Amino acid sequence: MSALTLSGIAASPAMAEDVSAASATEEPAATEEPAATEEPGATEEPVEDFEYNFRGNVQFEGEPVEGVRITVEGGGFETETETDADGRWEVGVPDNEGTFTVTLDEDTLPEGVIVVEEGGAEREAEFGLTRNASVNFFLGEGVRTTVSFFDQFVQRAVNGLNFGLLLALAAIGLSLIFGTTGLSNFAHAELITFGALMTLTFGGTLGVPIWLAIIIAVVLSGILGWVLDAGIWKPLRKRGVGLIPLMIVSIGLSLALRYTYQFFYGGQTQQLVGATGTPRINIGPISLTWIDIASMAISIVVLLAVAFFLVRTRIGKATRAVADNSSLASASGIDVNFVIRIVWVLGAALAGLSGILWAYFRPGVSWDMGFQILLLIFAAVVLGGLGTAFGALVGALIVGLFVEVSTLWLPSDMKYVGALVIMIIVLLFRPQGILGRRERIG
Repeated sequence: MSALTLSGIAASPAMAEDVSAASATEEPAATEEPAATEEPGATEEPVEDFEYNFRGNVQFEGEPVEGVRITVEGGGFETETETDADGRWEVGVPDNEGTFTVTLDEDTLPEGVIVVEEGGAEREAEFGLTRNASVNFFLGEGVRTTVSFFDQFVQRAVNGLNFGLLLALAAIGLSLIFGTTGLSNFAHAELITFGALMTLTFGGTLGVPIWLAIIIAVVLSGILGWVLDAGIWKPLRKRGVGLIPLMIVSIGLSLALRYTYQFFYGGQTQQLVGATGTPRINIGPISLTWIDIASMAISIVVLLAVAFFLVRTRIGKATRAVADNSSLASASGIDVNFVIRIVWVLGAALAGLSGILWAYFRPGVSWDMGFQILLLIFAAVVLGGLGTAFGALVGALIVGLFVEVSTLWLPSDMKYVGALVIMIIVLLFRPQGILGRRERIG
């Protein structure tokens, strides 16, 4: 079996002599045309406008292989490239923090060539103290085994269920806030980011055990919801500010909080404790980590607790009454402002927990991580039915499943767009959403 190597290290002496000889023979021709006549676009641009780069060189029996697809993913960033005519590839990434996954697409290799090294065509790589890193794959002749469509579908469906559950935590909070106040809160994304940042602060910077850091982060998220309602939303409601100005205020608050996070935490992506390097558990075609299993278990338990709160408790029933008709609820003796305050605390706490699980799912914590999924959360709320908590749950599960499963047919860059298209199609036939009630006019 002949071995192939992908490497970003300098070429062999023989290759250097060939390059030198070629340069020597081409030098007179280069002087025939003045440099001033070259157009600006004729100069070769770097592969990526980033400070840190992964690179390599693909050869087969000493000959370069063109068109081999390389994908680099990590810290919420994903990109891909192909080897050029010389077999070289290079990919820029925005920062050097954490672990990146470099994947070689074996389907783009020549017929009969596979990755023979243990671990397959996927490598984990880090920069260390350098700005450039080389990633090596050892290739050889062999028969390529591919994952069946069914196995891929099952794996991505499970990933979609995990993603949908964490979306549901944030979507239910957003839906409850809309149902009780009528506010489309665009700052909900920053409540999601806040939970992840607090976990990073206590679990990473301060060294608190991660389980305790998560609890502290969720509690602080609930407190933030109380502060925002007491300091901003309740005074505006008392002044009779309309829903459109309130929505504009939420957009401004979103921008203010987001760039405050960037000021204090920087623009880089950081990892929570235990987010990477976790052993995987294989159950048939399904491959999960303990973090994935814990994330789904936590989401299900919390969602069941929220359902019990809304259906069985007095405050939960009052919350549903205010969401149905706040004026009638007030006339029935329900303290509407108290209920709204509880909803803000609950919604912010759920958003904070969702952000923590999202940081493990990506994986990575960044200053704008909540904003990246804000449209998906709104899509889940609208798809399920505005103002209905159970509709938000159903909508989130549909969105999460579609986002992950659609990558079997759609490029990964378009998976979020596909979820929004599904929302539009459903609303064309059922404008009130899946579980929403048709509004009466007149």
